[in-house]
Amino acid sequence: MFKRRTKVTPTFNMASMTDIIFLLLIFFMITSTMVSPNAIKVLLPQGKKQTTVKATARVVIDKDLNLYAAAGNEKEEPVTLEQLPSVLNAQVNDSTELFVSLYADEAVPYKNIVEILSIANENHFKMVLATRPPSARE
Repeated sequence: MFKRRTKVTPTFNMASMTDIIFLLLIFFMITSTMVSPNAIKVLLPQGKKQTTVKATARVVIDKDLNLYAAAGNEKEEPVTLEQLPSVLNAQVNDSTELFVSLYADEAVPYKNIVEILSIANENHFKMVLATRPPSARE
């Protein structure tokens, strides 16, 4: 019968695969620094315990008592207190509950926070108060 003169070795060269991995790593490192998750500056109060609930919507109250709302990865848009229930109700699916994170500046009066909490209670939203972790020097 016929025999080959050269033997075929079944090896795989990993050099090209590592080049692709490094290019992807560099790409994700560069693009992740461009993402600005919170464009509205809010100094959150400190909390000892952080929650792991993934909120489906956000409500932000800055120190000037301006109200903003957003859902998912969308950008926060200015809203009024009267518009808030309809904006948040638009995010509710039939099968899921709406978890809303409230980002309130620590200078915001308690009265304004209670207004948002009562709107959430009336509309059966699950509300989570966002806090910043305690600093290392405390």
